[in-house]
Amino acid sequence: MSRSSFLKPDTVALHAGYVPESDHGSRAVPVYQTTSYVFESVSEGSSLFNVEQGGHIYSRITNPTVAVLEQRIAALEGGSGAICTASGMSALFTVFITLCSAGDHIVSATQIYGSTATLLKHTIKRLGIECSFVPVNDEEALRNAIQPNTKMVFCESIGNPGLEISDIPAISAIAHEAGVPVVVDATFATPCLCRPIDHGADIVVHSVTKWMGGHGVAIGGVVVDGGRFDWQKSGRFPELTEPYAPFHGIKFWEEFGPSALAMKMRAESMRDVGAAMSPHNAFLILQGIETLSLRMKQHVANAKALLQWLQQQDAVTWTNYPDMESNSSHALAATLFPDGAGSMLCFGVVGGRSGGAAFIDSLELASNLANVGDARTLVLHPASTTHSRLTGDDMKAAGISPDMIRVSVGIEDIGDIKSDFARGFKAAQRVAGAA
Repeated sequence: MSRSSFLKPDTVALHAGYVPESDHGSRAVPVYQTTSYVFESVSEGSSLFNVEQGGHIYSRITNPTVAVLEQRIAALEGGSGAICTASGMSALFTVFITLCSAGDHIVSATQIYGSTATLLKHTIKRLGIECSFVPVNDEEALRNAIQPNTKMVFCESIGNPGLEISDIPAISAIAHEAGVPVVVDATFATPCLCRPIDHGADIVVHSVTKWMGGHGVAIGGVVVDGGRFDWQKSGRFPELTEPYAPFHGIKFWEEFGPSALAMKMRAESMRDVGAAMSPHNAFLILQGIETLSLRMKQHVANAKALLQWLQQQDAVTWTNYPDMESNSSHALAATLFPDGAGSMLCFGVVGGRSGGAAFIDSLELASNLANVGDARTLVLHPASTTHSRLTGDDMKAAGISPDMIRVSVGIEDIGDIKSDFARGFKAAQRVAGAA
């Protein structure tokens, strides 16, 4: 099934990448639980290894079940191809090591997920790759941060956990003027709410563990190649435009054009690093994607309803959601996220850090755990968990306060979510009153 066979996202989510196979007619995508694949001949094996024809060699590199997921997500995002990985973090690492070598440089928004910040600030620094952090949407700072050895500009479509909206069109314009691609982690939005490639981004990354899977049962990541960046014209990426020795001097840009980056990641990163997604996890995530658009509508509706209710509660000291009129991102959110800026929101409770702990510990419906994007409502205290490795100044720069509660709003009945939170607020008020 070609990418253009169906145009509507709801249909793409159910059909793209798979036609019922001829041997048995399975309507569901089969799980190809195999490590390797039989070659019809020595000649075919040689052609596959030399990237002279498409096909499967070993499931560390490609797998038929995973391939369906890759094609489906690429179609949903409007990309030329996709690579699925073992986790969202491995997807990010794959992008970084594919485009960067020792001596290279990355520019990143300050307001990003804590583990991503650690990866950029510490882990890849050991590999000789430096990263400069600038406030998201500070155009002057971004221009000044780009260096001759800069290989990408990185941001999140919706920041984690501060929920800042990245001005993807403006960021892309500045980066492209310098010949640098833009990488966007769009996990919090999903392609149902925003497709970064449509707004100028070149590469999109997701933790498909989150909303795409949607049920907290499988870990995975994906990198989507937008297929629009001119690697040759940029002049910064010899790894894509010059001969690649391991494959007899192949030039990825010359050979594969819009799919050059995806092919480079598969031929090198998946082969050498091997952060492959399991076929069973791909199957589970495919089940989630089939209902993604339906779930996102309910997620967003519940988030907006919960926000309005939170703003009326005496125990709530502040609220944050991109669609709020008082939010600095409101106008941008209305443009980039016309159907709602996701289902994440943040708020503070009376009693500060102690009040927040009392609130979370009193909940019975919502779960306190380190994940987002589940069909169930999830809560977390970022300052003591996901961003605890940051210094006080870095935490403040990332938009995190000690009293912040992060909520991933689920698709339960909104009345039940409110009742559960009301129980938590009573506990927070008792702590605040005793202080």
